[in-house]
Amino acid sequence: MKKIMIKDMPNNIGETVKIGAWLANKRSSGKLAFLQLRDGSGFAQGVVVKEEVGEELFAVAKGMTQETSLYVIGEVKADDRSSFGAELNVTGIEVISAANDYPITPKEHGTEFLMDNRHLWLRSRKQHAIMKVRNEIIRATYEFFNENGFTKMDPPILTGSSPEGTSELFHTKYFDEDAFLSQSGQLYMEAAAMALGKVFSFGPTFRAEKSKTRRHLIEFWMIEPEMAFVEHDESLEVQEQYVSHIVQSVLKNCKLDLERLGRDTSKLENVKAPFPRISYDEAIEFLHEQGFDDIQWGDDFGAPHETAIANHYDKPVFITCYPIGIKPFYMQPHPERDDVVLCADLIAPEGYGEIIGGSERIYDYELMKSRLEEHNLSLDAYAWYLDLCKQGAVPHSGFGLGLERTVAWISGTEHIREAIPFPRLLNRLYP
Repeated sequence: MKKIMIKDMPNNIGETVKIGAWLANKRSSGKLAFLQLRDGSGFAQGVVVKEEVGEELFAVAKGMTQETSLYVIGEVKADDRSSFGAELNVTGIEVISAANDYPITPKEHGTEFLMDNRHLWLRSRKQHAIMKVRNEIIRATYEFFNENGFTKMDPPILTGSSPEGTSELFHTKYFDEDAFLSQSGQLYMEAAAMALGKVFSFGPTFRAEKSKTRRHLIEFWMIEPEMAFVEHDESLEVQEQYVSHIVQSVLKNCKLDLERLGRDTSKLENVKAPFPRISYDEAIEFLHEQGFDDIQWGDDFGAPHETAIANHYDKPVFITCYPIGIKPFYMQPHPERDDVVLCADLIAPEGYGEIIGGSERIYDYELMKSRLEEHNLSLDAYAWYLDLCKQGAVPHSGFGLGLERTVAWISGTEHIREAIPFPRLLNRLYP
């Protein structure tokens, strides 16, 4: 007998198969029992007909508890009523292990309760769909960068300094030396770009910010490309092509998952390059016209400001050339203005906020040294990074995309913590 996964059922119509699964839910109606089965690859319905299987097997089907593991045998039938297109006419059940007092019942539960049971909540249809979308974004990310000549590099997680030049770092000890959990792999990627031209990293990053919004995490994953001989406007083109690619890949390969999430895919179908661009100056002017009197030139945008700007467009929008005083030390100054830098944040629609931050990087030695000193950063700690400016430095640019916020946007998820498989203690403490 052929053993298959649920996802393969539509390709096995009329076949008798065996599937290893868990019982996600069940209901019965007289002489019929309907088993909602899942196996990690998908969800499907198994139908048990009492007069076909007998009293004993029917009693087993009705008596199983939620999340019991089992092998189920039956004939795959076409089911035009569902988008999945198949169901199982069950003829045999072998219980592997019963689940006892499974806490996440079909009723409504609060987010904190579900997060406390995250190890089990992942089994639900919604969380399964979000993780499938996340996986497709990661797959499409590797596809995009591999097809465009990038080399994957892996920066360290323990570092001796901060790329952002801030104090929001988790401190630890590396034997007798101070060390910090990585806030970004950017500086290492800049060094790698001087060797390999175009590189990207993908890994965990940490921010010691006690934020309690639905848009922030303490621990999250970042995709960080760096590109030699690429200037600011060229980098924006790469960014919009990359985001377009991952969105269109999810639309193509995660149709059932987006349907399960109730995602309005019409809001994603228009996400194709090029994206609109406005300057920081124009954004401030727009906000004032919209009645925002709580922000002036030189202030950073808050969530309400980003949402107001994003709502003016039907696709992600670049905000370019921020004031030098609110951006990190490494950003290249504007060639015609000394008060702004060559940078951009990419703001996602529907209130999801910034998903990419990027800039052209400084490569002049004296300018980099002066910027480090202005930010009160140790020249000894950054000596290796400063040395890059003396060893054949070239114009170069890069950016970082936050994976979880991007997953939340594309999947339509309300809370960003649902976009990471296992939020660590840090995210649990500071939701």
